[in-house]
Amino acid sequence: MSSDASKFRAADQVIRSGIAGGVAGCVAKTVVAPLDRVKILFQASNPEYHKYAGTWSGAFRAGAQIYKDSGTLGLFQGHSATLLRIFPYAAIKFLAYDEVHNLLMPTHAQETNLRRFSAGAISGTISVFFTYPLELLRVRMAFHTIHSSTSGRPTRPSFLQTARLIYSEGAPLKSTGAPITRDLFHTLPLLKFYRGFTVSLVGIVPYAGTAFLTWGYLRATLVPVAPDGRRPRATPLADLGIGALSGAVAQTVSYPFEVVRRRMQVGGLTEPGRWLRWGETVRAIWARGGPKGFFVGLGIGYLKIVPMNAVSFAVWQGMKRLLDL
Repeated sequence: MSSDASKFRAADQVIRSGIAGGVAGCVAKTVVAPLDRVKILFQASNPEYHKYAGTWSGAFRAGAQIYKDSGTLGLFQGHSATLLRIFPYAAIKFLAYDEVHNLLMPTHAQETNLRRFSAGAISGTISVFFTYPLELLRVRMAFHTIHSSTSGRPTRPSFLQTARLIYSEGAPLKSTGAPITRDLFHTLPLLKFYRGFTVSLVGIVPYAGTAFLTWGYLRATLVPVAPDGRRPRATPLADLGIGALSGAVAQTVSYPFEVVRRRMQVGGLTEPGRWLRWGETVRAIWARGGPKGFFVGLGIGYLKIVPMNAVSFAVWQGMKRLLDL
């Protein structure tokens, strides 16, 4: 086989792997989009919906209120930005995981929990780096709850409107200490689209690492390798179950980071002239709710993450079978 043919086959496999991951992410996110909207409102302490936070029933009451105010479209507000972000995010994540997994663990005998965790953490970090601005846009669109306009009809921020608002937010004032970001914002205004990025990087390591660690460990345990060195294909039902448990474990480990990240991401709305820091965000959450403040919305987080991960992993595996990966 010529080198050109080998390169074509490799490129074709990369494309198919990316498509499999992207489709899996989009399907999974669409299934849980209404729960995602409610969870963001809870995490960011939206004043209109904070009263519902703290109970399982509150999530459904909040969803009912959104439906009453804005109809079905209200439940999917920000979902267009979600799909724009999640396809490349999931495509990069699953593609990177396959590549890093093959690099760190080319054979079943070399699979270890540390390497599984590392492969997941690295793939999650790569995907976040390339798609974070789209995540910020999604959060801003979901957080926005103003439903009136000069015509008296409900309004929802579009993707482009949200992007313009973020780009035009006032230059940051002095934070606690030196004026650390004023000049940087003037020089690189696109940094406004990276509010909360550092905490996202820290948060994605335990989340993606734990999710893929649990996924790999359970598959190795429940779908053992045959004597010929091959692992039989798991059934779609097994993929759903393993994916669900992986999501639940990962969500528990990484949830406090997610709460801090959401607060930092909406900082441009609550305090448009300042770049919120890790320390002050953590202190604000602690002052408002104590230790429980870092787990606000965790119940609905499970309602969202468990089915989302289950569908994501199952569709990912199904697409890999369909595309002959």
